[in-house]
Amino acid sequence: MMSQTVLAFDYGTKSIGVAVGQSLTGTASPLKALKANDGIPNWQQIEALLNEWQPDYLVVGLPLNMDGTEQPLTARVHKFVNRLHGRFGMQVKTQDERLTTVESRSQLFAEGGYRKLSKDAVDSQSAKLILESWFENGGAYD
Repeated sequence: MMSQTVLAFDYGTKSIGVAVGQSLTGTASPLKALKANDGIPNWQQIEALLNEWQPDYLVVGLPLNMDGTEQPLTARVHKFVNRLHGRFGMQVKTQDERLTTVESRSQLFAEGGYRKLSKDAVDSQSAKLILESWFENGGAYD
């Protein structure tokens, strides 16, 4: 099985967390979060990331309510997914992210206390967890 490189995004209206991972190892590393202006990223920064990492596909965290229903941000995430696909012609998958923000905060806190809990760190840690849960759920093989 060839290892695939995957970029993951944790979409937010002010900040978009980013992580990169490998399907072979099932692990991911957080990258620097991107600033967003009312949900609109700097597309050139995203293009630069795509050029740098040459991912095989993209994964975007899908925010849902605990009961699985969509929330207001969900529609904006679908729009972001469609724009990524439309602009860059890349395959984009979504991954349920219901528990990742809580989990990323507790992991970062365990690693370094409150100092580690900057918004950027939390968003990119969330992107890392989204990607790792994607790998765990066999997402790399569809």
